[in-house]
Amino acid sequence: MAFQSNALRTRIPGWGADLDPRNRPAVPREKAPPQGTGAHWEEPERQVAKVKILVSSEHKGLTPVFGTSCPPKGLSGKVREFAFRFSEGRKAHWLLLLMADRIDVLESGFASVLSGKAHNPLKEMGLGSEFERGAFRGRFGQHRSDVQRWRTQILLLLGPIGLVYYVFRRAMRSGTGG
Repeated sequence: MAFQSNALRTRIPGWGADLDPRNRPAVPREKAPPQGTGAHWEEPERQVAKVKILVSSEHKGLTPVFGTSCPPKGLSGKVREFAFRFSEGRKAHWLLLLMADRIDVLESGFASVLSGKAHNPLKEMGLGSEFERGAFRGRFGQHRSDVQRWRTQILLLLGPIGLVYYVFRRAMRSGTGG
């Protein structure tokens, strides 16, 4: 075993750094923390929930401190509540949360239209700044990887469209008898 580790250490830089603490570069910095953490409590004060907080089935209860910036609301909130019936280890939990996010975007869009302040996606994405101060010109001629991948991006977009068109045409031909 020692022969093998020496052979690997000579071929692979850094291999086996955890075998001998003297060979580990971070050892001088890995010191035991000083006595105490500086906190004046064993557990932080419990935050009072003023909105509904969704708790994972893996946890016994609500943690002492939690976020309340996005309380569940509307249809997306109902989907989120349903998602939390599943364990975090199940795909259903995460797929339902993704779906709830998409529903929330639609709900927020409808709410903004009804309030008279519709979204302006072009402005919110910052596309106006692309044409100001030379930002749009800076995208070309500089060997940027995002510009160099444009062919791949077009294929990723047009590939599925072409496949759907091909399947549709085949179905139409077989349906009309020709």
